[in-house]
Amino acid sequence: MRIHVSFIDRVGITQEVLALLGARNLNLDAVEMVPPNVYIDAPTLSPHVLEELHDALFNVQGVQSVQVVDILPGQRRHLQLDALLAAMSDPVLALDSAGHVLLANPALVALCGQEPSDRSVADLFGDPGLLEALIEQGFHLPMREVTLNGQTLLLDATPITNAGALLTLYQPNRIGERLSALHHDHAEGFDALLGDSPPIRTLKARALRVAALDAPLLIHGETGTGKELVARACHAISSRHNAPFLALNCAALPENLAESELFGYAPGAFTGAQRGGKPGLMELANQGTVFLDEIGEMSPYLQAKLLRFLNDGSFRRVGGDREVKVNVRILSATHRDLEKMVAEGTFREDLFYRLNVLNLQVPPLRERGQDILLLARYFMQQACTQIQRPLCRLAPATYPALLGNRWPGNVRQLQNVIFRAAAISESSLVDIGDLDIAGTSVARGHDAEVDSLEQAVEDFERSLLAKLYSSYPSTRQLASRLQTSHTAIAHRLRKYGIPAKP
Repeated sequence: MRIHVSFIDRVGITQEVLALLGARNLNLDAVEMVPPNVYIDAPTLSPHVLEELHDALFNVQGVQSVQVVDILPGQRRHLQLDALLAAMSDPVLALDSAGHVLLANPALVALCGQEPSDRSVADLFGDPGLLEALIEQGFHLPMREVTLNGQTLLLDATPITNAGALLTLYQPNRIGERLSALHHDHAEGFDALLGDSPPIRTLKARALRVAALDAPLLIHGETGTGKELVARACHAISSRHNAPFLALNCAALPENLAESELFGYAPGAFTGAQRGGKPGLMELANQGTVFLDEIGEMSPYLQAKLLRFLNDGSFRRVGGDREVKVNVRILSATHRDLEKMVAEGTFREDLFYRLNVLNLQVPPLRERGQDILLLARYFMQQACTQIQRPLCRLAPATYPALLGNRWPGNVRQLQNVIFRAAAISESSLVDIGDLDIAGTSVARGHDAEVDSLEQAVEDFERSLLAKLYSSYPSTRQLASRLQTSHTAIAHRLRKYGIPAKP
């Protein structure tokens, strides 16, 4: 039986309470003092004996209550800790200040094959330098690679004040999941691709088909069109959606850094390398997806290494001699003409065909019609929220300028223009003078009195096509001038009755 005795705190009261139980030869398994309370676990204490003790306990000066409890507070905390550790899927162990294992969760015990308590962390991992580094740095280490029972893991150390540390071990792709989550968009799949124009509907329909196919995918599109968004959307609806999505911009890093980021490096690979080595994106994204942006900027050496990986899924880390094999889907993107680069000898033909098993073309913003205004309103709301100003809206006079601009920087440029306008406008109605785009001076003379957004769009399209048709009197010539498809131009010419019938 377990009892809880509460009292008015005074010197010696606990000893008097315990003496009463000892006088009846009751074994005490546990006693917990939490003044002004004492909790007692006495297995041989029966209800009958407790009834006999009741008056004696209350005769002790200061005792206020005696209650039967199902568990002692410390025992409850211990059970809760055991349950918490058991629920953690990653191996976890606690160390004392000398680096000896105090406790381990079931995941770590299963990994070791035995209970590792009382062992030194140096002995457990077979790495004397690990214990030395932990103690030298106050048990606070950057992510470090270790080997346990033949398995390569990443170790994360969290110091516990004056008590050692808590060590957590992760498989590389678990760290990849955390990295992926940091860059995760709130919208899932193709909900992140805003727009309802025919080109964007065509893109989504094709992407839905190729996303489910577990093969390399090459995404073409001008700078700023949202190629990474398309790649993330394809990953989100693929069979790999629960695994990491990690991206590398091939144009952003020199060859040596890009190689180590992509494939990792072995211990001592180069001066300044992290002790113990480091996994690259390929290992971190195992079972998931790696997105290689600006693949056309990849060096010939990395092209050869990537080609080998695509052949059998294996590679060697920088400075390493061990073959690493992973299962990763490669998505890549470029704004360059890779076929032309192949013909010029600046991109490997065999790599091009391995990357181009499936392909998507992301349309430029200027071909997306009313999507421009939809995106502009969305970015305006986003910008106002970000800079913490009252929500503002675009004046109708801005529509012709937004629709008529060629947007060489595409969606990224539109987002920047809208953000700047939201930041500098002093009114809740953002007008044409707030937009930093070419052609706004002409648009300032337009009448802002319109009945609806659709009317503004149609009026602008009709005026533009009627003006250009005399110089480009065929659908193909006009489509070439406006850099869009001739079918889209033919549809609009029929819609607006251009040219007018005599």
